[in-house]
Amino acid sequence: MEKIPMTMPGLATLEDELRRLKMTERPAVIRAIAEAREHGDLSENAEYHAARERQSFIEGRIVELEDIISRAEVIDISRLSGDQVRFGATVTLADEDSDEESTYQIVGVHEADIKRGRISVHSPLGKALIGKHLGDSVEVSTPKGGKAYEIIDVKFSGG
Repeated sequence: MEKIPMTMPGLATLEDELRRLKMTERPAVIRAIAEAREHGDLSENAEYHAARERQSFIEGRIVELEDIISRAEVIDISRLSGDQVRFGATVTLADEDSDEESTYQIVGVHEADIKRGRISVHSPLGKALIGKHLGDSVEVSTPKGGKAYEIIDVKFSGG
């Protein structure tokens, strides 16, 4: 069984979602199905079909989350240090063409969120950065062509 690396906050987020689905969403959809059944003919009952579809989604997501959580390998970022980019590192990059700076934390695939500056260790940029050191240049293929970045900071904090 392949382990899935993630941070402690990433695991906690998945556990919270699982708990919400089991304790709140699942009972609510069961009530909605029961209510819809009381309205008679199920073949033309849109409420019933929508509730059943929602139930199917919830049950599928519960199974998916239980699998991910059971295979989670939590990496304690607070115990890491140095100037080499590894899982959990927060890396500041300078675009070698524009000098524009951007900062990303390298996290597990299930906790990646580009809007929050969290990229997957399996993303093209994540793969390019792993193993590099402060001051190194990295080339990344993007839809708009190749981009070159210089690593200007590497930090590890208990995120």
